[in-house]
Amino acid sequence: MSTTEETGPVELVVIGFDAGRLSGDIAPALLDLVDRELVRIVDLAVVGKDAAGMVTVLEAQELAPELAAAFERLKGAASGLLSEADLDEIAEDLAPGTTAAAILYEHLWARRFAQAVRGAGGRLLLSERIPPAVVAEARAGLLTPAS
Repeated sequence: MSTTEETGPVELVVIGFDAGRLSGDIAPALLDLVDRELVRIVDLAVVGKDAAGMVTVLEAQELAPELAAAFERLKGAASGLLSEADLDEIAEDLAPGTTAAAILYEHLWARRFAQAVRGAGGRLLLSERIPPAVVAEARAGLLTPAS
């Protein structure tokens, strides 16, 4: 990519896991999104906090062998865009004994739309992710007959 005009929306997601629960099991689903060119992984890091509160930050290539193998195809994802300050902030919010995967990715599926918006002089005013539980609750409320 040569300019921001060619870039789709970029999002940071931080996914938390209890101690020892982060495994390579999420890699196939993430790689499926990459293979179908829906997303491009820009950066990926793992932040952990042990029971004593000691923080460890690992890039994808520094993960335990079984986890690193699962993410092998994402080797090029270490762009450095997730700064030390970003990862420190993520670590601050972690409870002792938990781990988080921080994934910065570009929404390739929305690239053309983003280009069209920029070309028309538009700009993003709000972007908000609605948790699945909130959507389910709203749907349930719509299906419940009014009293």
